[in-house]
Amino acid sequence: MAVGLETIMNTSIPGPTDIADELQGWIGKTLVIDDEITLPAVRRIAAMDDLDPSGFRRGDAILPHWYSMFFTLNARQSQLGHDGHPRKGEFLPPIPLPRRMFAGRKAEFRQPLRIGDMAVKRSEIMSIKQKTGRSGPLVFLTVRHTIEVEGKPALIEYQEVVYRGELPANVVAPTSTVQSAPLDAQWTESLFMDPVLVFRYSAATWNSHRIHYDAEYSRTQEKYPGCVMNGALTIHRIIDAALRNAPGKRLTGLEARLFKPLFVGETVVLAGKHGDDGRVEAWAADKEGALAGTVSLQFDQ
Repeated sequence: MAVGLETIMNTSIPGPTDIADELQGWIGKTLVIDDEITLPAVRRIAAMDDLDPSGFRRGDAILPHWYSMFFTLNARQSQLGHDGHPRKGEFLPPIPLPRRMFAGRKAEFRQPLRIGDMAVKRSEIMSIKQKTGRSGPLVFLTVRHTIEVEGKPALIEYQEVVYRGELPANVVAPTSTVQSAPLDAQWTESLFMDPVLVFRYSAATWNSHRIHYDAEYSRTQEKYPGCVMNGALTIHRIIDAALRNAPGKRLTGLEARLFKPLFVGETVVLAGKHGDDGRVEAWAADKEGALAGTVSLQFDQ
């Protein structure tokens, strides 16, 4: 399965000073995390998604994209950095760029995860590449995750994370080149990026990155205008909208990309359309109509 995750900042930085060159020894490093798909956790996720928690029972299959809210890296408090992320240098390579953001994922669903399953996630670092953007050096880390139940793969995911350098004082964090969202949507929904929703999602995923809840840190340290919507939550909500508009179909795979951050307290438009090949193309746009993220969903024919 190819990684297939592209970014719009794609100018390579040549030469011996390439950060990625010095980190190639980390490729192939692995991490194993086991987790139980517990009923209490599923019911909390359901409540966050405004579903009836009591409607879920042991043995039920969870929604395919809910897998991303399990298998958290439970770093001890002393292992966290100033930004709230686990310190680099154990599983994650010591990339010397302080600002870290989720960039995208590609997932293949082979069998459902069910409430009560004891599952194992095996993670492997696949590539480390350096590029450049308007904010300076960028390092893209790709990790393959395989989730297994009783030794059989339930899903395979390739995830991409981008690392950026620190910005000078009084400089607002730049985003990637702005693209306009498609104008041919077959459905649209509005989503208010409620700070309570962002808090509950961060709690469910054990995400302590301070840009999601500490506005002062987000403004002064990472140069954003305010608290940042979790990128994975943006993708989660795009998928939710797509599934509501493709009822009865079994999701077999998806590819998601993020283009620009969204901010807590704003309203985002979720939209999508059905493709001729049976896929559903869905996206999120900010209040100016700029494309924030896309998800291409594949269903069983």
